[in-house]
Amino acid sequence: MPAHDSYDYAVIRVVPRVEREEFINVGIILSCERRGFLEARIELEPARVLALDPQADLEQLRRHLDAIPAICRGGADGGPIGALPPRARFHWLTARRSAIIQTSPTHMGKCTDLDAAVEHLLERMVRPPR
Repeated sequence: MPAHDSYDYAVIRVVPRVEREEFINVGIILSCERRGFLEARIELEPARVLALDPQADLEQLRRHLDAIPAICRGGADGGPIGALPPRARFHWLTARRSAIIQTSPTHMGKCTDLDAAVEHLLERMVRPPR
């Protein structure tokens, strides 16, 4: 039986009008230090954002959201933060901020398949109920 890996994750949120504190979950960032795993997956549904702010700039929002997986992958595409070690990138991405893109508090979990854990979290925390 494969060993369970501990991981940390945060939900990525879009807060179209920060003063109203209403948000939509749009993605997951998952980090497993032991495996050197750091991944973000984004699933933006424009209609949900526009329901909270009909004036939202979706193109600009998408550009900013696209930076998160690039930072997770590291390297030049992740800019200066992409040069940091994976764990430091995770902590930078999940730092509290008052902006249109925020993350939930960090949570922990255990699994044997990190990709399946990301998919499970997307289904449970991001995708609308079916």
